Amino acid sequence: METMSRTSGLAAVRDQIAAACRDAGRDPATVTLVAVSKTFDAEAIEPVIAAGQRVFGENRVQEAKAKWPPLIARHSQELGGRDGGIELHLVGSLQSNKAKEAVALFDAVHSVDRPSLAEALAKEIAKQGRKPLLFAEINTGAEPQKAGVLPQDADGFLAACRDRYGLVISGLMCIPPADEAPAPHFALTAKIAKRNGLKLLSMGMSADFPTAIAFGATHVRVGTAIFGARSSPHQDAIRI
Repeated sequence: METMSRTSGLAAVRDQIAAACRDAGRDPATVTLVAVSKTFDAEAIEPVIAAGQRVFGENRVQEAKAKWPPLIARHSQELGGRDGGIELHLVGSLQSNKAKEAVALFDAVHSVDRPSLAEALAKEIAKQGRKPLLFAEINTGAEPQKAGVLPQDADGFLAACRDRYGLVISGLMCIPPADEAPAPHFALTAKIAKRNGLKLLSMGMSADFPTAIAFGATHVRVGTAIFGARSSPHQDAIRI
């Protein structure tokens, strides 16, 4: 039953993405669905892979490190390619001392939010020769409990990443406040990205990804709508 619900959830999300793209006059191929599998085990993830999903998001380096290498190894031969075509995206906060492991494991990091992390990532990227896709996280609601660069500091932070650390930032990520309409936050993030020449926008989660697509999201981070509710005590850390 759970397997069926997850595959039907994935199909429903894909249909919603296609519908939102039609409404926005966009090609659905321009939107990457990141299926957020944090707190779910390999047994829950397997049917989603079998249904054709290849891009997954995790919140914590240690959880992903324990869970994904065996999954990827198991699927690499049957799916073809070094990693079986599977991409791993880190969508949660990253500690600077975990930069080495993050660069080694993830194909994208959505939460670059401070100079110390930018410096650590730049060093590891140079050392390992891997180049994960990087998004700077913008705290559009200026929420003190939440990570992210304040909107007024975004331009300076992006310039520092480029000029001081030699770090390539490809896009922006935001998580709107839970008690506010998401559209103004998506619009602000898109505006900051445009003036900095960034093409990628990681915006939208289970409750609001169609709206995010209307504002130009290229990556939507959807977990609950695919995998169901989480029982983890950390489930509210990032509402995905």
